[in-house]
Amino acid sequence: MNRLQQSPVDPDFVQNPYAFYARAREQGAMFYWDDYGMPAALSNATVSVLLKDRRLGREVPAEMAPAIPDHLAPFYAIEAHSMLELEPPRHTRLRSLVLRAFTTRAIAALEPDIETLCHELIDSFPSQPFDLLTAYCTQVPVITIARLLGVPDAMAPQFLAWSHAMVSMYMASRTRAHEDAAAQASTDFTAYLNDYIDSRRKTPSDDLISRLIAAEEDGEKLSTPELITTCILLLNAGHEATVHSLGNGVKTLLETSTDLSCLAPEGIDNTVEEILRFDPPLHMFTRYAYEDIEVGRHTFKRGDQVALLLGAANRDPMVWEDPDQFDPTRPISTNSSFGGGLHFCVGAPLARLEMKIALPILFERCPNLALAETPRYANSYHFHGLERLMVTR
Repeated sequence: MNRLQQSPVDPDFVQNPYAFYARAREQGAMFYWDDYGMPAALSNATVSVLLKDRRLGREVPAEMAPAIPDHLAPFYAIEAHSMLELEPPRHTRLRSLVLRAFTTRAIAALEPDIETLCHELIDSFPSQPFDLLTAYCTQVPVITIARLLGVPDAMAPQFLAWSHAMVSMYMASRTRAHEDAAAQASTDFTAYLNDYIDSRRKTPSDDLISRLIAAEEDGEKLSTPELITTCILLLNAGHEATVHSLGNGVKTLLETSTDLSCLAPEGIDNTVEEILRFDPPLHMFTRYAYEDIEVGRHTFKRGDQVALLLGAANRDPMVWEDPDQFDPTRPISTNSSFGGGLHFCVGAPLARLEMKIALPILFERCPNLALAETPRYANSYHFHGLERLMVTR
């Protein structure tokens, strides 16, 4: 296996990781990424196989679990109950209970409110150049998830601040200051949700938190720590993915001067999938090997990690013709943007719905929307999104 070096915080790489993926792909479907100290999978086929192989998973083998520093105890107390970080049987139980509350019907019922929210946000756009990320792309998913959970809209900015602090733990460039902020956000978020869940136990409503409280399978219910973690996961993972997908999508549509007829009802599904394929919100997901296995002529030992490069898999020329071209008319095919296997994102249907609603309304209401400056991606490689998106209307 070829060894390659590429700092994940190098400015050129942050702005265009696809150039590195293309060079690495010339060496094969996998390479050893020295900067991360693990093999990395590039090809769509290999990433798909590893996502679904039950001999690998997210949860670190018990005998290899590192000691948790005291200052990060609040953060990892939440992670300890996260579906994203667990494997069966705990993952199976949690996911099953969550899906009983996070139903297709509940998601579809949000459509009228999302449409109204989009129009309200656009009504408030300033006339001078402004950041579309903060004015629209961030607000749509954060407020939607707040309403889904049943918490007041007024809490959305605070949720956003807590979420940003916690998600910074996944940045390649994280510092002790990031860790302290994440721990404090975890403490504050937990305290707020603990009180709110208590109130919903006493006075249920027609919201996701009440449905999560009521969800039951074989006599099992979610504990309060599991409820808190699930709500935080839905907010953090859900809004981060949609914010970046919306921002990256607007950037792509404007930079490529794409014919906006692709946003019409008959084309919007294809367009959303092509946005997710072309510039996905998450570029790296890791797995641990639970036994000695061989993949692509590489042998993994128990406890070894492998990086699944979702952004690279989505540009695999073995799957897509002219993969570096944005083409919303290309036939829909499976992409890796929301993961796969047991850990396929439970919020994917909501993210797709938000994009299908928010993008057409935005360009219909703002037909002269244009970039006011060259967009730049934030230095947070794993989560691939813009730091701001300055536009004129």
